[in-house]
Amino acid sequence: MKKVLFLLIAFLLSLPIVAQTYVQLSEKALEYVNKDSLEKAEIFFRKALKLEPANPHNALLFSNLGTIQRRMHRFNDAIESYTYALNMVPNASSILSNRASIYLEQGDNDRAYVDYCQILDVDKNNKEALLMRAYIYSVRKDYKAARIDYNKLLQENPVNYSARLGLATLNQREGRYREAIEIIEKLIAENPNDATLYVARGGVEKEMNQTDLALIDADEAIRLAPASVDAYLLRGELFLLQNRKYLARLDFEKAIALGVPQADLRDALKQCR
Repeated sequence: MKKVLFLLIAFLLSLPIVAQTYVQLSEKALEYVNKDSLEKAEIFFRKALKLEPANPHNALLFSNLGTIQRRMHRFNDAIESYTYALNMVPNASSILSNRASIYLEQGDNDRAYVDYCQILDVDKNNKEALLMRAYIYSVRKDYKAARIDYNKLLQENPVNYSARLGLATLNQREGRYREAIEIIEKLIAENPNDATLYVARGGVEKEMNQTDLALIDADEAIRLAPASVDAYLLRGELFLLQNRKYLARLDFEKAIALGVPQADLRDALKQCR
């Protein structure tokens, strides 16, 4: 009996090991993604890529790999993965958009701009690319180019929220305060509970030296969204303008408690002494 058992074990060990296929490895990776086990998902994506490095579906695997790396805040790795994917499918808008958004998060507006332009070369009406390119133009102070992109968005959809708010911000930066206020007030009429809009109008009113009106908007924004960092920052700045330093300090400290790095408000806190 022992001899038979030994022979059976020897036979089983002599059989070839059935390796997981490319598809099985990919599906296993996706299972782990759905379970939010991102590190395990990465392992299986890499196994699939290593198993068939020339598989045309690797563009999708690299894209998925980039996305989970981004979720793990490994932004440089994510950019590398998206780049590998784009080497295979250079005009994939979704992958270009994902890479561009990371570039923006890292403050690399120039590379993001290139990606958004590439998207628009293929899809001239891509909403996200137009919106983000307009933002980059605005940061560069190329207001004419930014206005063109915002207007193109509004031609396609006259009630586009982001484009209208972007255009209002652009008007503010160009000193066209009345036009900015008009746009924001129409948005508020449509979205009366949107704290962001009250902060936006308060910011314009602040630049127009209408401090009392701006304070009303800041108060309303905080009432609607008690965790609005921008609202506390705006109200703190307004209190400083009124020399109400104690109240300003309270608002800046609240902003810090909500996540603003203290170093970013060092100068403002000094003015509160």
